[in-house]
Amino acid sequence: MSMDALKVLMLTWEYPPRIIGGIASHVYDLSCALVRQGMDVHVVTCGFPDALPYEVVEGVHVHRFDSYQIPAFDFLSWVFSMNVDMAKRAAGVVEVNEEPFDLIHAHDWLVARAALELKNKYGKPLVSTIHSTEVGRRNGIHNGYQRTIHNVESQLVHQSDRLICCSRFMAEQISQTFGVPMTKLDIIHNGVDASKFNIKANIQKAKEKYAPKGEQLILYVGRLVHEKGVHVLIGAMPKVLSKMPNVRLIIVGEGGMKESLKREAQELGVSDKVLFAGFIDDETLRLLYKISDVAVFPSLYEPFGIVALEAMAARLPVVVSDVGGLAEIVKHNETGVKVYPDNSDSLSWGVLKVLMNPKYADILRRNAYNVVISSNDWDSLAEKTAETYAKILPQEPREPLVVSAVPRLKSKIFWPEQLLTEYGLLLVLYALGIVTEDSSKTLREIAKLCGASRKTISALLGKLIENGFVIEYRDAAGKLRYYLTKTGIVRSCSVFT
Repeated sequence: MSMDALKVLMLTWEYPPRIIGGIASHVYDLSCALVRQGMDVHVVTCGFPDALPYEVVEGVHVHRFDSYQIPAFDFLSWVFSMNVDMAKRAAGVVEVNEEPFDLIHAHDWLVARAALELKNKYGKPLVSTIHSTEVGRRNGIHNGYQRTIHNVESQLVHQSDRLICCSRFMAEQISQTFGVPMTKLDIIHNGVDASKFNIKANIQKAKEKYAPKGEQLILYVGRLVHEKGVHVLIGAMPKVLSKMPNVRLIIVGEGGMKESLKREAQELGVSDKVLFAGFIDDETLRLLYKISDVAVFPSLYEPFGIVALEAMAARLPVVVSDVGGLAEIVKHNETGVKVYPDNSDSLSWGVLKVLMNPKYADILRRNAYNVVISSNDWDSLAEKTAETYAKILPQEPREPLVVSAVPRLKSKIFWPEQLLTEYGLLLVLYALGIVTEDSSKTLREIAKLCGASRKTISALLGKLIENGFVIEYRDAAGKLRYYLTKTGIVRSCSVFT
């Protein structure tokens, strides 16, 4: 079969403008590159406020479904119910196309059930990109919740016809964890579009905004979770500041550790030198890459580390922990600095080595940029992905199997008392789909749904409004109503996961 005639159905839980982690940008850039290869690509993904249910983006057909009207007790329940709706939306896409799809491409365990149902229903081959594993994220399986995710991953890995991972580290982990041969795995690194960083914004003006006292800027980009090692970076700041007082750390991202990280910065006496920027748009992020002096990625576990590639493409020197995919991306003293993982002293040494030696930093940025544009462009990576597709095509027709769908929850939600915290309420609003003005709720309605007093809910809503996660407004009848902002949606997803 000719690759330029290939019809691909791609499944992902996040796709711009819904950006929770690195999968969104990966799928976006890969799908666009596959279209440039001549393929017909249809992406099915969760909706997002103001995003169209269907649109064509750089030749990619993007189909979104409403994922907010899904009641759930926890993240797993939401994921399983979301997969039912994803499979239904994808089936609708298949039915309206005159020609059937040639294959399905799934991204991670979050879409596993939908992918397997569609594979069996239509008898089409399945390629799955495994971006990380629960064993790696949690350093083992320690409870039933994690075991459930691990089992879903195992089903996806074993029932896929071909697997893609982004580093040799991930390939070996998948092979060892799930007992699959390396011959079933293809290693295709992440890519980056370096041209996105050729921005014309006023760099000096932006520098004055984020570094009002002329500080050198340290940049971190990523989720605020334990595996990303942000706490290690904050722990390194006292030593960095003792040598270079005129330095500021900017932390971009959201996650469940945000408040504890703020407390840690306070306890270490560096809170005035640490800015938690939260979720920011792509344009602002690219600007931060350009005005910063060093990017730091201190992960404890990292399958690849696409943010490191982005920094390198922006000609920003990088300091990374010597783990996983980061260890494969960065060559020490040539394209960046590698330090010991989970070691604040080693990390401070690496940061100071770059900041205190401008000529050395220039060598790193120049070498890294040259490597990125020669080895990590998406068009060449799309060609490698096409080679993976070719390995499982043509596929012999198979009889479709009947797979029972995950039942939707019909009963009222009961929210345990321990969820009635600031972030517990955030999850309630998200899970109930209170994400637009049309779906907004009054204080009384939210209190009733949570089984809590209006006084308690009012206090929690006040904190969420103060943090920019919730909007309060008066409707035509003069009643106060509430719904999540886009930042609140991203934050709730980060807390959820």
